[in-house]
Parts: sequence; structure tokens; C-alpha cells
Amino acid sequence: MIKSLANGQKPALIINEVQIGLLDKERAIFPALAEIAAERNIVVNIAELIAAFRAKGHPIFYTPATNRPDMADKKINTMISAISAKLRNMVTGSPDIEHPPEIAPRPEDFVIQRGAGLIAFHGSALDLTLRRMGVETVVITGVSTNVAIAGMTIAAVEFGYHAVIPEDCIAGADREAHRIIVEHQLRMLATITSKDEVIAALG
Repeated sequence: MIKSLANGQKPALIINEVQIGLLDKERAIFPALAEIAAERNIVVNIAELIAAFRAKGHPIFYTPATNRPDMADKKINTMISAISAKLRNMVTGSPDIEHPPEIAPRPEDFVIQRGAGLIAFHGSALDLTLRRMGVETVVITGVSTNVAIAGMTIAAVEFGYHAVIPEDCIAGADREAHRIIVEHQLRMLATITSKDEVIAALG
């Protein structure tokens, strides 16, 4: 049983950075992440969650990374930001920022873009929008386990949300790091489950 869904707290599905520029092996700046995401079949799994959330009328949030072409607002203070700035990837107007067609957002969905930073809750309207809609539980999916998903989960619980992570809907660039983070960090903060269990809990 997923307690925070079974008790009726209003849920929202968050789809983080499931974009061509991160998942296409020919375009990805971290090919291992693209490879493992494909191996774990996260796009298909997330698509099933999307269908279940839409069927119940629950909100769906996309939190893509979208850079300015000139990278003027990007602080080069991490390896990720340095590589991204050097390669000029994930920029507005490029195929990189698009979502795979099977999970593309619809007009009724919420797309919360950000150009700088690593965590979707920071420097965006995500938290404010969720609160205005009365959301209490966030179901977190996407990439990457070791950076954005871990950071988003910490932020979510700090802001007072219940966090649910269907483990078959997230991926990282290293299999062992993914396992350790899920088992020894995320499990302490969130309900670790599967997309089938989330779908069943939605009724």
C-alpha cells in the first residue's frame, strides 16, 4: 500500500528532464544515462503513469531543462553546467529540449521550465503552482537518480509534500550508484515503489 495515495492526499505526477537531449544516445552529453534509461524502459513506464493520471484527472507536471542559446544565465559552478555550456546543449529551439512523442505534454498539462540550476523546485514556479492546486503528494519520475531526482526528493519533503518514487520510472548514469542512492538515501525520504503499484493505488 502507498500510504500517501491510499489516504487520499491529492497527487501530482512530475516528469523531470525526460528529453531527447538526455535520452537520445546520439545527442546525450552523458551517453551512459541514455543507455541505462533505455535499458530500464523508463519512457514506456512513465507513459503508463501518464495515462493513469489523466484517466483520474490528476495534474501532470513536466520539469524540462531549457537553456538560453547564449547560456548567459548559467553559473559554471558544477561539472554538469560546464559540460552543458561547452556543448551548448538543451537550448531553446533545438531538438534536445523536446520530449519523446509518447510522453509529450498536452495543453492541459503543466510545463515548468528552468534554464539554470539542477533542481526543478528551485528558481521555478513548481512549488507555488502545486500549493495553489492543493497537491499533497508528488510522484517523481525521470532523470537523473544521483542529481535531479535525489535533489528534488529532498526539496519536496522539505516543502512538506509526501514523495513517491516509482523506481522503474527513474534512471541514473551508473547502475550501482542508482542502487545505492535508492536503497540508502531515497528510501529514507520517499515511498519507493513501482509504476504498477502507483497505478493500482490510484484506483
